[in-house]
Formats: sequence, structure tokens, C-alpha cells
Amino acid sequence: MTALHEWFEKGMTAKEYIDSMQVHKDSLLSIYDGFRLQKEDEAFLNALSEKGLRAIVLTEDWCGDAMVNVPILLKLAEAANIDVHMLLRDQNLELMDQYLTNGTARSIPIFIFIDKTGNEVAKWGPRAPKIQEMVMELRSVLPSKEDPSFDEKQKEVFAKMHAAFTQDTSVWETIYSSLKSTLNTVI
Repeated sequence: MTALHEWFEKGMTAKEYIDSMQVHKDSLLSIYDGFRLQKEDEAFLNALSEKGLRAIVLTEDWCGDAMVNVPILLKLAEAANIDVHMLLRDQNLELMDQYLTNGTARSIPIFIFIDKTGNEVAKWGPRAPKIQEMVMELRSVLPSKEDPSFDEKQKEVFAKMHAAFTQDTSVWETIYSSLKSTLNTVI
């Protein structure tokens, strides 16, 4: 078995992770309860199910991106029989540092999809490209970090992001579409 298999075995189940959450638990569960898979995706989900995939999720409870992406992955994983295990980023930097964003950032969540033998077949994260564009647009109004109003303005941006992540179902659909695109390469 490969090292990724060992990382998978080390991880928490989704239930264990959610039960341990203290920051974004209610929002994550609200997104999970509100997100619906499309009936027309049944063939895709069945084909994915036949692959016997597992997923390792690098995450942290405080992360707003994880709050919105993880429940969408969990819905997809349930429908496609993908076993998901969670690893906390800050306790698993050895693995995290193999999946840096732009070679430098420990951005999360990262979803690592592995086959039955533990080989990586796909990776997704930390954001869907269209969501990254949305976040960059929201952040574009921020003053420099030296500006006395930076902290206040950043809190406003985070509040707008949180509202979009928790209430805008088109954000959820964009994330799901991006995940599907990644996983289509496996089928």
C-alpha cells in the first residue's frame, strides 16, 4: 500500500470531524442540508461509484472555504460511495506541504482522491476557479495592510464571503460543477 493509504487510515471519519467542530459546524450542516444533487447526475455518480475511490480531506474547522466545500463533497461522496477521511491541516503539515497552492500556500481544503491501492487519481482544492475569481473581486476593494481601516474592511469582506458561501446556492452549484469536472477525469 502507498503512503496515501496510510494517511487515509489516519484520518477521522466525516462524522468524527463534524462532531469535533466548534467554529463553522452549524454553517457546514446548513449547507449540507440545503445542497441537492441533480437527478441527471445519476450516471456520473454510478460510474464514479464503480471506481471504488476514497478521499482524503485536508481541512480545519476555522476555514470558511472548508465550511462550504466539505459538505458538497460529502453529498457527492455519499451518492458515489466514496469513503471520506478528514485530516486537520495543522496537525498534518508533512502531507499538506505536498499540496501547496502556488507552491507556497497551505490553502485548504484539499481533496485527494485515491484508488483502491492508495494511488492518487485526482486532486481538488482549495477553491473552484470561479469562486476564486469571486473572492479576488471581493478582496480587490481592500486597502493596503498598513491602512488603519484594513482590519475593519477585511471583516466586511469576510462577512460578504460567509454570506455568499452559506446562502447563495449558485456558489454551491459552481463548487459541485468544479468537483464533477475534476472527477470526470477519473471515469
